[in-house]
Amino acid sequence: MSKHRIGVYPGTFDPITNGHMDIIQRATHLVDHLIVGVARNDGKGPLFSTDERLRMVREDVETMVTNGATIEVQAFDILLMHFAVQANCGVIIRGLRAVSDFEYEFQMAGMNARLNPNIETVFLMASDRHQFISSRFVKEVGRLGGDIRHFVSPRVAEALTERFAVEAKNGGRSKQVQTR
Repeated sequence: MSKHRIGVYPGTFDPITNGHMDIIQRATHLVDHLIVGVARNDGKGPLFSTDERLRMVREDVETMVTNGATIEVQAFDILLMHFAVQANCGVIIRGLRAVSDFEYEFQMAGMNARLNPNIETVFLMASDRHQFISSRFVKEVGRLGGDIRHFVSPRVAEALTERFAVEAKNGGRSKQVQTR
């Protein structure tokens, strides 16, 4: 009998991009149940509230082909390793886009291994179609009026367009409502 493999793919997902979706889809080949952990991380000054980000991630993964794996989306605001233990995860999934990601992710994986050596970190390289996509760049391109439809789902592109319209109306300040 095989062991039920549970993994967590953590991130801020502000917003979720096609690159994130690629990693999520590929992670379903590795685990039976994947938890997409949306970090509250208000210190990063997210464009979207946690509830908005949860909704966008849920909507985007809703119709995904999952290779028989189940996907759950949860917010968390505790240490990742504590979240992983609470969720009974055996693996943390992380995406790598470029060499610049590696040093940070390598240090994080080492720290996590010291905190809990029973939870492995698995790195998935971004596919060549997505390795240049980052939430930060998508927001920058969108804020300046560029076409972001190739980088995010239509729902996320619409949410970004609406948010940038509010920012423009408010003199560059986003009117974000933080709900918990």
